[in-house]
Amino acid sequence: MAQLSPLLKQATPVQVARGEGVYLYDHDGRRYLDFTAGIGVTSTGHCHPKVVAAAQQQVATLIHGQYTTVMHQPLLTLTERLSEVLPAGLDSLFYVNSGSEAVEAALRLSRQSTGRQNVVVFQGSFHGRTFGAASLTTSGTKIRAGIGPLVPGVTVAPFPYAYRYGWSEKEAVDFALRELDYLLVTAAPAADIAAFFVEPVLGEGGYVPAPPGFLAGLRERADRHGILLVFDEVQTGFGRTGEFWGHQHFDVEPDILITAKGLASGFPLSAIAASTELMSRGLPGSQGGTYGGNAVACAAAVATLDVILEEGLVENAARTGERLLAGSRRIAADYAAVGDVRGLGLMVASEFVNPDGSPAPEIANRVHRTAADLGLLLLTCGPHGNVVRMIPPLVVDEAQIDQGLELWAKAVSSGLG
Repeated sequence: MAQLSPLLKQATPVQVARGEGVYLYDHDGRRYLDFTAGIGVTSTGHCHPKVVAAAQQQVATLIHGQYTTVMHQPLLTLTERLSEVLPAGLDSLFYVNSGSEAVEAALRLSRQSTGRQNVVVFQGSFHGRTFGAASLTTSGTKIRAGIGPLVPGVTVAPFPYAYRYGWSEKEAVDFALRELDYLLVTAAPAADIAAFFVEPVLGEGGYVPAPPGFLAGLRERADRHGILLVFDEVQTGFGRTGEFWGHQHFDVEPDILITAKGLASGFPLSAIAASTELMSRGLPGSQGGTYGGNAVACAAAVATLDVILEEGLVENAARTGERLLAGSRRIAADYAAVGDVRGLGLMVASEFVNPDGSPAPEIANRVHRTAADLGLLLLTCGPHGNVVRMIPPLVVDEAQIDQGLELWAKAVSSGLG
C-alpha cells in the first residue's frame, strides 16, 4: 500500500477533519486552537464564508485557464486590486504557485535585469526548497544538506539577530552593516551583485524582526552600488505583521516584492511585483508556468483581499499581536529557560535556552508537544529548533488570544516542570 514519504516530519499528531475560523477539528470532534494557520497561510481563518463562496463560484465557471494561452477575469481583477495595496511604483506582477517559485522568479529577474550574476542573502534566511531558493536559504542545514553543489554566486552576510549575539539592537545593526560593507570589498564585489534578498522578519530562521535601521541601511547601499533590494514577504505580507507589508514598519521600499502564503487563504498562489520598467528588463518568455495565476486561486485571493480590508484585519493583527506578545512576555518572565520573546504583529516567538544560554531544542519540543496535547497547535523554528512560534489567523480576536495564552502558560509550566 502506498504511503507518504518518510522524509516528511509531522509537527503535530492531529488528523484534521475540518476547520472554521481559528479552530481545527479532528475526526473525533475535538477542537484545537490553530496558532499555525497552515504556516501563515490561512490569513482569513479556515473556510471564511466569503472565500469559500468565491472559490465555489469560480470552480463552477472556470477551473483552469493557462494564462500565457488565454486570459481570465479573476487574474485581471486580482492584478487591478493588488494595485491598491502594493508599494508605489510596483505596478507589474508575475504569478506562480509557491513561495519558492516566486523566489526563483525574483532571482531570475534580478540577474537578467542587471546583467549581474551574484546575490547576497542574510544569515538565518529562508527562501524555499527548490534549488535556486535553497541556495539562498541559511535557516538550517536540512534545506541544503546532501544536495550540493548549489547554485553559485550566493554570499551570506550577518543578520542583526541581537539576542543571539548578546548585543543591543543598535550594536547588532552596526555590526551587520559593517560586515556587509566588508563583504562588498572582499568576497562579494559590489559591482557583481545583482540583489540583496532579505526577509523583514526572519521566518524559519527564528522569527527575528529586522531591528530599526537595518533595512534602511540595505536600501542606502543598494542605491549606492546599483543593487536591487528584494523583500521576501512570503510570510510577512498580507497583514501578518500589523502593516499590510512587513517592510512598511521600516519606511523602506523594495525594488522587487515577493508574496505568497496569506495571499489566497490556502489556495496555492504566489507572485512577484516590480516596476514595469524593471520587469521589462527581463528576457521575453523567461516567465511562465502551467498553473501560475490559477483562476480559482485568483478568485480566492480577490475575496481574501476583500475580507482583509472590509474586516480591518491588518489593524486587528496589530492590536491582537501586541496582546499576544505582551502576554507571552509575562509568561516568560517566570522561566529562565525562555531566553527571549520577540515578534511583530501576529508573528510571535519564544526562544528556549539551557542554563548556560545554549539553545535548548529538547525543551522547545517538549513544550510544543504539550501545547498540542492541551489543544493549542504551534510550530517550532530556528536553526536549532529551539524557538516556538505563534502564527494565528488574522481573524483571531482578543478572547482567542487570551485562550491561547492560557494554554501556552500551562504548556510552558508542564514542559518545564
